[in-house]
Amino acid sequence: MNHDHFIVPPGKKIKLKDYDPGYTAGFKDKAEATEELAKDVLRLAKYQDMLYAQNTHALLVILQAMDAAGKDGAIRYVMSGINPQGTQVYSFKGPSAEELDHDFLWRNFKALPERGRIGIFNRSYYEETLIVRVHPEILDSQQLPTEVKGKNIWKQRFQDINNFERYLVRNGIHVLKFFLNVSKAEQKRRFLKRINTPEKNWKFSLGDARERSFWDDYMEAFQDAFNHTSTSWAPWHIIPADHKWFTRAAIADVIISKLKSLDLAYPTLSPEHLEQLQQAKELLESEPE
Repeated sequence: MNHDHFIVPPGKKIKLKDYDPGYTAGFKDKAEATEELAKDVLRLAKYQDMLYAQNTHALLVILQAMDAAGKDGAIRYVMSGINPQGTQVYSFKGPSAEELDHDFLWRNFKALPERGRIGIFNRSYYEETLIVRVHPEILDSQQLPTEVKGKNIWKQRFQDINNFERYLVRNGIHVLKFFLNVSKAEQKRRFLKRINTPEKNWKFSLGDARERSFWDDYMEAFQDAFNHTSTSWAPWHIIPADHKWFTRAAIADVIISKLKSLDLAYPTLSPEHLEQLQQAKELLESEPE
């Protein structure tokens, strides 16, 4: 799969409308993509095991999207074969009073994955440049100095995020950022399905429907964020999301490519350790049945 089709080129300006939410990269149908995903889940489990054993690198996967784009499903299907010990998922909702008393990166910072683990942020610090931008009243409620809330706040937050992500990568925490690009029409279809399916009613509220009136504002905010924070060390991937089966296959493929690039390997044992293993083997084999 050609990942260049998804990446927001660092240093260049893109138009979000140029990215097709229905793109499927040549997959014939759902069955073909699902078969490929099944293979990638096995590959991912292998790489994750080496990542955990090596205990040098960590991977942070950030998922951003409009509601009903498929973030939860992507996490469930792509990570289905991974050892839970090596994975941690955080879903970030509205900040608490304690979190508002800290800087906007604080709650994300303390949720970063440990070495050897894959961390998944279901929404992230990028919300501070998205929903907060679309709804300025949220910014007004934050305990920020007056001078910080000026016209340069978004540019400053983009700079802070870029510096933060560079810091992470320099310390072995590699950052993969995905925007699940669902169309407004497909979101409507999924919302109606949630309403018409009793066991999915809990996933929907009137506020979700009302938020659609800000669709264009969100697209503009996302686009600006991509153009300012897609960097060589942490590029954005715009993943078509009108077909969930393709979204999951594409995300898995990008994650595997990243892990493969880290040159992961199981730890090399010292001669002394190998000798101890041989002694342990002899002891075990000498035990009476």
